[in-house]
Amino acid sequence: MSGGLLVAGTASDAGKSVVTAGICRWLHRRGVKVAPFKAQNMSNNSAVVVGPDGRGGELGRAQAMQAAACGLPPDIRFNPVLLKPGSDRSSQVVLLGEAVGTVTGDNYRSMRERLAATAWAALDELRAEYDAVICEGAGSPTEINLRDGDFVNMGLARHAGLPTIVVGDIDRGGVFAAFHGTLALLSPEDQALVAGFVINKFRGDAGLLRPGLDMITSVTGRPVHGVLPFHLDVWLDAEDSLAYGRTLGRPGPPRGEQWLRVAVIRLPRVSNATDAEALAAEPGVRVQLTIEPGDIADADLVVLPGSKSTVGDLDWLRQIGLDSALKKHVAAGKPLLGICGGFQMLAESIQDEVESGSGEVEGLGLVPIGITFAARKTLARPAGEGLGAPVSGYEIHHGVVTRGSPPPLLRYADGRPEGAALKNVYGTHWHGAFENDEFRRRFLTMAAAQAGRHGFTVAPGTRFAAVREKALDVLGDLVEEHLDTEALWRLIEHGPTRGLPFVPPGAAP
Repeated sequence: MSGGLLVAGTASDAGKSVVTAGICRWLHRRGVKVAPFKAQNMSNNSAVVVGPDGRGGELGRAQAMQAAACGLPPDIRFNPVLLKPGSDRSSQVVLLGEAVGTVTGDNYRSMRERLAATAWAALDELRAEYDAVICEGAGSPTEINLRDGDFVNMGLARHAGLPTIVVGDIDRGGVFAAFHGTLALLSPEDQALVAGFVINKFRGDAGLLRPGLDMITSVTGRPVHGVLPFHLDVWLDAEDSLAYGRTLGRPGPPRGEQWLRVAVIRLPRVSNATDAEALAAEPGVRVQLTIEPGDIADADLVVLPGSKSTVGDLDWLRQIGLDSALKKHVAAGKPLLGICGGFQMLAESIQDEVESGSGEVEGLGLVPIGITFAARKTLARPAGEGLGAPVSGYEIHHGVVTRGSPPPLLRYADGRPEGAALKNVYGTHWHGAFENDEFRRRFLTMAAAQAGRHGFTVAPGTRFAAVREKALDVLGDLVEEHLDTEALWRLIEHGPTRGLPFVPPGAAP
């Protein structure tokens, strides 16, 4: 059985995903055959894998990013259980890449045994194939109301005998209290696996932090394995759109005389908001996530992204007045782009008996098509062309066009039309299309002209794949330079540290 490590966190968005990716990249550089793993992820940002049989499967986008850090293609075993929230009370269950039903608080307990068995079997397979498997926890390991039956955090560590490090976000404040509280609410058996801590997103003088590092080690008997500095280049492939700030990425200065201002609607159930990252990587393109109609009025290009609840999010748009703002934007001749669920919202009508059960719903009426939700989800990695440039992407959707044939934005390799391009209104079901550099450049040039931004000049040399690879190298550099990698390797190779002290009060075993 291979070595392994669990990267847990004091809370959601503490930095588990990026620390896991950084450790994976560090090990990959050392020549270690390493793979990532997250037993259960709750996220609407997913990637698509197509197997040898041509069938597609989904896994969390963060695990696809971690796979890239390992030099691997995505594998559905890296994230065997994916929960995609469709409302505050229910989530679609994706098991080994395939949607198998809906889970609520009421039926989760009855499904949990099956989910756990699937996750543990996937981990066992990976540990038999790889030298090391770096596992990411979910939320906090000290969700004491959920510990019974847990198979993602300490339940996973107990099952697989994994040493565990706990990551805390010092930028939020209270990191030492979070470390102590996380440990002190674990049972003695769980505490025995927690080998140390990692501080994330530190800004300032490291010397001022030293007394805190010494004290947390003294009171818990566990070292801080390093302090990762806040780094502006760590923003790609977020597990959740809430991880983004108001402005996405680090917009470089424009190559021309003007900026291009892009507003992305932050839908309540936004999915694959990562589509906007390729736009944000372009110099002179400022991408902001917003729910404010005023921001729509000021934008040159508006993006209506994907959604896990197309009908529900469309209703939300109307409730807060964004539908009117979008129509005014289009009437002014400025470009609007809908992607996947956002494209479906642009239709004249949506027939949905699958996702929301709402039946026929009126769309925004900006594209003359009808959308019908099919029971089987489309999962594919298509290729073709758009605007005279080669394009590839991935599809994850229930809704399909069943009426209307507007001029397409894209075409499949076999010539079939995809999406819509009507004057200044555009739509596509393809995620990832804007990661194709030449297509992105041509689209932004066209959008800038329609918005009257004649002083905007697209950068000719931006390569999004290189931007993503550089971000992974940054994570690997941070781990190598700021973490005690010798201590981490000992944990991975030899397992949990023996003789760690118990920190009261603990929890029931």
